[in-house]
Amino acid sequence: MNVPILKTLRKIPGGVMIIPLLLGALLNSVCPQVLEIGGFSTAMFKTGINAFVALFFVCSGSQIKIREAALPLAKGTVLLISKFVVGAALGLLISKIWGMAGFLSITPLAVVSAATNSSGTLYVALANEYGDNSDVAAIGPLCLNDSPFLTMLFFGAAGLADIPLLSLLAAILPLLLGMLIGNLDPDFRKLLEPGTAIITPFVAFTLGANLRLQAILSAGIGGVILGLMTVLFTGLGGYYAIAICNHGKPKAVGAAIGSCAGICSATPMYLAQIDPSLAPYVESSTASCTAATIITAILCPVLVAFLYKIDQKKEAKRLAKS
Repeated sequence: MNVPILKTLRKIPGGVMIIPLLLGALLNSVCPQVLEIGGFSTAMFKTGINAFVALFFVCSGSQIKIREAALPLAKGTVLLISKFVVGAALGLLISKIWGMAGFLSITPLAVVSAATNSSGTLYVALANEYGDNSDVAAIGPLCLNDSPFLTMLFFGAAGLADIPLLSLLAAILPLLLGMLIGNLDPDFRKLLEPGTAIITPFVAFTLGANLRLQAILSAGIGGVILGLMTVLFTGLGGYYAIAICNHGKPKAVGAAIGSCAGICSATPMYLAQIDPSLAPYVESSTASCTAATIITAILCPVLVAFLYKIDQKKEAKRLAKS
């Protein structure tokens, strides 16, 4: 019997991450003892999230080619900086106005975790459609925002959490290890290439297995707002930032960073393990990040297509005048 499970998941925005996460949360809410039988089962389905995420970063880092051509490297770096600056500014603004508790489950922890992260898969798909080869190759530097490193950097620098320097190193070390292996041996890079796709549903399930379904459902309007904020602010930030590498002209594909990948849902829990003062905000932040992932997966392509049409009209008017 052939059951098209994967094909069905891929029809849902972020489905390979979202559905296993919801299943894990459902099981943890209804029958948590199943996840606590011990041995390999508990390690795989409940307590192994850090190991899964670390392996995810090794595989992701292995795809970053240090010897990229100058233009793709410049574009990717500009987009990475834009994504971080806008996301950090949003998180700082919310912390100043509403404090660490935020509003409607939109905590600074949720905002920075989601808004400084982007979906590499979605970016590459949109860059293929609306950009050129240099835009696609810009994914290399953007892989850096897959890890919690940028979020930790913000919270430590802003004084919102106690983040030791060694913890910052520990967060990015798997990514650096992947970069080293991938650049030393192209065959190893090829071996690790499918790793992120393979690991994603396991990361998602173990993350959900540490959440209550009630927390995800309670994200509600807060998760929707977080998704809208991420699409509009970071998407438009990338749109105008890419002008730096495009002779002063904005480019629609820059807005393709206006998403957040499902992996960002793991960041709040990771930071709380380093600084327990963040623990009260983990559930609501994770729930908001999960909801934002779905919203951005739907709306980010819409924004890119809209900006592309505007750019096309501007170019047509320019050619008509010349």
